Amino acid sequence: MRYPIPKLAEADVHVAEIEIERSRFIAWIAHAPNVVGFDTLLARARSAFPDASHHCSAFIAGSPGEQNAIGFSDDGEPGGTAGRPMFHVLEGSGFGQIGCVVTRYFGGTKLGTGGLARAYSQVVQQALETLPSVDFVERRVLRIKVGFAGEAEARAWFAEQDAPIENVDYTSDGVTLTVGWPSDTTIDLAPLEARLKGNIALLD
Repeated sequence: MRYPIPKLAEADVHVAEIEIERSRFIAWIAHAPNVVGFDTLLARARSAFPDASHHCSAFIAGSPGEQNAIGFSDDGEPGGTAGRPMFHVLEGSGFGQIGCVVTRYFGGTKLGTGGLARAYSQVVQQALETLPSVDFVERRVLRIKVGFAGEAEARAWFAEQDAPIENVDYTSDGVTLTVGWPSDTTIDLAPLEARLKGNIALLD
């Protein structure tokens, strides 16, 4: 499975801001590969804006469609006006491993439930439009044994298949390559076997 994730370093956040009726809505988005990553983002937002009215949030700490490592919070806003709309925007974006916190400074004018839902959705959508992304590829581990003479050829072939070499073990009778094979691609080693004239074995 392949899906976009935020192309952000662990300590980085992507920011967008809108103002509606003098209320400020500040969105922070971060890479959240797990729930701990999201919790860190939320704590940082609370620390950066300690005097804000609300810190509403939503996250998908896994692949799109994830049912367990997800969550959202209205943080004191009327029920269903902040966290859930934010989550729906994240869910509709196709992103995974993503966390978002929207900090609100109340401007003195009530926006109503519909106005709040639109504002929280709008600022998250605005942040996503400029969010740098990279494709995340789920992988399965393959262990391949080849002869010493075939190592370079095998490395080149796996690179062509977008299958990185994660580990290499040398023994007296050959080389074992641990490969991260894309889980959405059928395993077909026949082309490599032909190149190496059969000097290849798929290990358990």
